[in-house]
Amino acid sequence: MNFVKLEGLGNDFILCDALKEDLGSIDFRQLAPKLCNRHFGIGADGLLIVRKSDKADFQMQIINPDGSEPQMCGNGIRCFARYVYENYAQKSLISVETLAGIILPVLDPKNNIIEVDMGEPRLRPELIPANVDGGQMLDRPLQVLDKTWAVTAVSMGNPHGVIFVEDIKAVSVGVYGAELERHEVFPEKANIEFCQVVNRGEINMRVWERGAGETLACGTGACAAVVAGVLTGRLDRDVSVHLAGGDLRISWDVEDNHVFMAGPAYEVFRGEVKL
Repeated sequence: MNFVKLEGLGNDFILCDALKEDLGSIDFRQLAPKLCNRHFGIGADGLLIVRKSDKADFQMQIINPDGSEPQMCGNGIRCFARYVYENYAQKSLISVETLAGIILPVLDPKNNIIEVDMGEPRLRPELIPANVDGGQMLDRPLQVLDKTWAVTAVSMGNPHGVIFVEDIKAVSVGVYGAELERHEVFPEKANIEFCQVVNRGEINMRVWERGAGETLACGTGACAAVVAGVLTGRLDRDVSVHLAGGDLRISWDVEDNHVFMAGPAYEVFRGEVKL
């Protein structure tokens, strides 16, 4: 099987093209842990599969390293857009079908910046989903191990728990992120973002991704973090998010309620793997 390796802010993906090859017999859920293994496989934070869509220009399937299938991936959609632009579309705006709905990436090839309309954030607990009573889950205290965390729940097509802390370097993300991911309040598990406010237009962020562990960046997580910061009065609506792999620009439009994400994506190499 042929593959392309891409990365967006160090969040890396193995892309397989079902439009060029017959991949119908491949169980990607079973294959993902092997391919994503960084010692015995290619190594990646997930798989992207290009498929035909009856609703959009293309369909993007995403598989996590543990074989689970998330609804969306912000860095993944930018990598996907980079690939289809260079291999198929040759137009700046494309439509992509995902489990989170139709996503519209816009490519600026000169500056290698891809802006994605990520749609409206979902804040009602039953839509995230989050097992809480009442309205929005804002700074809700959750006890995990020896600490209590103030968690804000947001869905950007996939569930997120956002936590604002004084110093993200002091957080044991691998310990508390893993516990919070599978906390009973999140019936479908959740990505967990630890955020440190620099000023009202700038944050530092570390992320524990559902099904992947700590990664260098998370696009939907950056979007969720900005929404959570606005809702809790910490941030303005246009924010630079600094992640371990680089920076994303996130804006939450006040008129149409859509969140926009802008950042780079690059092709790293191509190869062939024996199944």
